[in-house]
Amino acid sequence: MAADRTPAETGLAALFDRLKGSLPGDVAVREGALAGFAERGLPHRRVEEFKYTDLRALLREAPPFAERPGPADLAMAFNYGRAFTDVGAAHLTIANGHVATELTETGAMPAGIEVVPLNAALAEGHPLLAQLGAVELARLNPVYELNTAFMADGAVIHVPAGVAVAQPVHLRFVNTGLATFATATRVLVVVEAGASLVLLESHEGPDGLAYQTNGVVEMVVGDGATVQHVRLNAEGRDAVALSTLTAKLGADVTFASLNMVTGTTLSRHQVYVQFSGENTTGRIDGANLLGGRQHADTTLVVDHAVPHCTSREMHKTVLDGDATGVFQGKIIVRPHAQKTDGGMKSDALLLSEGATMNNKPELEIFADDVVCGHGATCGALDEDLLFYLKSRGLPQPEAESLLLQAFLGQALEFVEHEGVRDALIARVEAWLASRG
Repeated sequence: MAADRTPAETGLAALFDRLKGSLPGDVAVREGALAGFAERGLPHRRVEEFKYTDLRALLREAPPFAERPGPADLAMAFNYGRAFTDVGAAHLTIANGHVATELTETGAMPAGIEVVPLNAALAEGHPLLAQLGAVELARLNPVYELNTAFMADGAVIHVPAGVAVAQPVHLRFVNTGLATFATATRVLVVVEAGASLVLLESHEGPDGLAYQTNGVVEMVVGDGATVQHVRLNAEGRDAVALSTLTAKLGADVTFASLNMVTGTTLSRHQVYVQFSGENTTGRIDGANLLGGRQHADTTLVVDHAVPHCTSREMHKTVLDGDATGVFQGKIIVRPHAQKTDGGMKSDALLLSEGATMNNKPELEIFADDVVCGHGATCGALDEDLLFYLKSRGLPQPEAESLLLQAFLGQALEFVEHEGVRDALIARVEAWLASRG
């Protein structure tokens, strides 16, 4: 690292030296990832992709990585891991960054799929691990590199060709404890040709505990497969959550991902989607509800590397108090990726004078027969609509709530699983009710 490295960078280097001998898998891969990170350090505002989220300034320390939780911590973790409990999913619980067999239901996973804890997969050299890092654009990202250096547990999920998974698979990430800690989890999802999967993620923890998470989910989706992915960030209000989603999509794939943020003091969700086969459709949506001094960053790159594919991105952000939202989206259309259809939109509603929204949509187009567009809006609730609803007898809070639910519902309506969609709507209603 550079001579002027920060305390957090110094701490990360020391942590790695202390832990690398005990982490599973190929230590050379970890050392290579940390060396790449050390060369650049924590990204700052002069790095374009991190212009609005200066991690060098915001991350002031490197807390120790969490040990495998004991019975008392597991009992507390269970109380926080309540998202998606009523949607009929099969649950895999990851507590403080470690697969918790006591709280999980790996034995009750749907028939036909394989789920292996990452710790065991790394130790045994599972053959599917060759699929890690399938999306090249993500490999040099510093947050991704840190995860590669420190990843301790998670899961490898394999859906064989032609298998239609009967129920959603829920990755339940819960964090709890009395002292600050960090986690680094990695999930690899391989969905082979013609298969289908609904994958849920929930990330939860208590307020008042300043923990840090860095999680990566990587998907490799075969030809003709269907994947629906929903991620909920409901971490504690003092947590810092860094997350990366990568997806390499084959031909004739139907892919949809939604990320909802209600928690953490600082979050950054990175998405890298690579279209590698023709006639594929992908949706990458978001719904953020922010208040207080929360800072939530969504940064995505959609890489159209082949012709005849369609992508849509719709991100909705509601900001109250002194909250800050960030949306950075880039659509890349490679040479020869003709007949690409790409559309990206970020809309924000600011409910207070202190709220801030930073929008930065981009197009990089190197083909000439394409239809691509992007847009961004920021504004307040429509006073005419509010007046209309209040003139029909609705109090101000209820009128605002109806308008906000309609605004966010444009993103949530693309969640096909009815139970999951209802669970997300309930989260929206709870957040709106908390505003008083």
